[in-house]
Amino acid sequence: MRTLRLLIAVTICWFAAPTFAADYPAPEKLAAQAALPDPLTMLDGTKVTTVEAWQQQRAPELRRLFQHYMYGMLPAAPTNVTFDVTREESNYFGGKATLRLVTVSLGVDGAPKLHLLEVTPNRKTSPAPVFVGLNFAGNHTLLNDPKIPLSTVWIPKRYAGTVNDKATEASRGILVDAWSLEQTIDRGYGVVTCYCGDVDPDFPDFSDGVHPHFKSSDDPNAKWGTIAAWAWGLMRLVDYVETRDVYDHKKIIAFGHSRLGKTALVAAAFDPRIDMAIPNQAGCGGTAPSRGTVGESVERINTSFPHWFCDNFKQFNQATDRLPFDQHCLVALCAPRPVLLANAVEDQWANPDGQFEMLVAASPVYKLFGDSGTIASDKPPVGKLLTHKLGYHIRAGKHSTTPDDWRMYCDFADSQFGKP
Repeated sequence: MRTLRLLIAVTICWFAAPTFAADYPAPEKLAAQAALPDPLTMLDGTKVTTVEAWQQQRAPELRRLFQHYMYGMLPAAPTNVTFDVTREESNYFGGKATLRLVTVSLGVDGAPKLHLLEVTPNRKTSPAPVFVGLNFAGNHTLLNDPKIPLSTVWIPKRYAGTVNDKATEASRGILVDAWSLEQTIDRGYGVVTCYCGDVDPDFPDFSDGVHPHFKSSDDPNAKWGTIAAWAWGLMRLVDYVETRDVYDHKKIIAFGHSRLGKTALVAAAFDPRIDMAIPNQAGCGGTAPSRGTVGESVERINTSFPHWFCDNFKQFNQATDRLPFDQHCLVALCAPRPVLLANAVEDQWANPDGQFEMLVAASPVYKLFGDSGTIASDKPPVGKLLTHKLGYHIRAGKHSTTPDDWRMYCDFADSQFGKP
């Protein structure tokens, strides 16, 4: 089963995607659409009316379009990946969990190694559901544990304890609340995470990270950006999870916050092994409409973070109405799997209202799968969790993740999968 699921993921990510610019219209030749493109209408105007047509025609087309015009072409999954357990402690959190540190080798000489932090609940009668996701500043920031090695790669200077773009002892445990690992263990969920910089450091230089070691596209304007690289790296966490019998392989949840929320949704849209996506405050380029007029714009995000997307996306800075998709189509690519968009009232930069509109606009695809009542027509009040398959939550506060957020993520997962 694992081999079949991985083969499907490889096919979706790479072999279904042409690699030459001639296969796609130039942006100026795409029809301008001020309204959101219909997720159930092919680029040539053909209407999609069956699940089979969605799965065999429209979904592959959307994945090709997103790769060519926005994120860049994802390489095939690597072969000969190995997992080396460097530490295992079965009495973690007072005996409630097992902690593992795992080094992932990607099977290519010179490619960076990924360093996984895994915590698994001990008190369980069946395999546990599991969150997989990338973190912002290194595994050592998620727990106050001196035995977790400091990350040795570049770290953004905005994180406490970072000196000359490197981690120091002062950075240990600074993101404990942002991940709330012990609380999540108490709810019966496992967590597998990795520092995003292991995959690709977050600055506009593709000479490091995974980019030089894996083939993307022959079209220089469609080569994968950092968001795509992070999503590809997150899929390697799924590879690892599927080797572990302690997890329920049909309850794998991709999580991420902000730019890593964009990453989680892209990974779920391109990897059918992921069973739920929870992108938190992911905003422009992730869960908010590119055609939106609130918060961050396509031009602004391409200017501030030119490495996140492929070069083709920059051609839409002043022409978002020519995009042949919007982010509701990325949500729709997860159908019929659950998706939760989580937001905060003071984080208008991420356009919370626009994100709810993306859920509504994706719902016709979920209804095609027979999920009637998938989404409410009205946004829920602040603090109320919408537990439809297309879920939504907005809380008071700012751009962040908190222990209360993690309680809410687990509540949503419980509503879809049942309590662990």
